[in-house]
Amino acid sequence: MHGVRANRLSMLDRARFLSQANYSVLLFDFQAHGESGGNHITFGHLESMDARAAVRFLREKVPDEKIGVIGVSLGGAAALLTASPLEVNAMVLEMVYPTINQAISNRLTMRLGRWASYLTPLLSWQLKPRLGVAAEDLSPIDRIGKVRCPKLLIAAAADQHTTLEESRQLFEAASEPKELWIVNAAKHVDLYPVAKKEYEQRVLGFFGKFLMADSRGL
Repeated sequence: MHGVRANRLSMLDRARFLSQANYSVLLFDFQAHGESGGNHITFGHLESMDARAAVRFLREKVPDEKIGVIGVSLGGAAALLTASPLEVNAMVLEMVYPTINQAISNRLTMRLGRWASYLTPLLSWQLKPRLGVAAEDLSPIDRIGKVRCPKLLIAAAADQHTTLEESRQLFEAASEPKELWIVNAAKHVDLYPVAKKEYEQRVLGFFGKFLMADSRGL
C-alpha cells in the first residue's frame, strides 16, 4: 500500500524481492492516485476503504492463505483507519503519522518555521468541508491498539514529516505482538533503497514468522 501522491509502481521493488521469496503480491492504486479514480486525497479516510477492498479481494480469491500488508506512510494510515481491523495476519507499517494534526503541524513547521504550527487548527478545521472527514477521524494512534495481528513498525530517525518521537508514540499505543525498527539517518523517503539489505532481512524474517505455511502465529 503506497504513499501519498505515489502509486502501485512505487512498490515494485518490494514486490520483486517478496516474489523472489515465493510470496504472491497484490499491488493497487489508492483512490485519486495512479490509474484509480477520485477527486481528493483524504489522508487515509477513503483510502482505508480501498485497503479493505484489496484484502476482501484476496480473501475471496485465496481464502486459505495468510495475508500480510506493507503500508508506507499514507498506505499504513489507510491500513489502520478501516472501520474495523483488517483481516490480515501481519502488518508492516512505515512512517505512519499518529494524528493528522501532528502531520499538519510538522509540515507547516518544515515550510514556514516553528511559529507556523499555530496555524494547525485552521487547516484541520478545513478537512471536513473540503474532504468530508473530521480531523479526529484521522487518528491512526487511536486505532492501532485494536489491531491484534503482529505489527512491524519502521521509523526513520531523521524524519521531519513523522518524527521519531511520533513513531515511538504509535509503537507504544500498538498492541502486542509488535516490533520497532529505526532506520538511522533516514528521512521521510522510500526506506527500502536506503537500507535495502537490512530491510529485506527484517521484512522477510517478520513475514516468515507469521505468514509461512508452518507458522504457529496467526
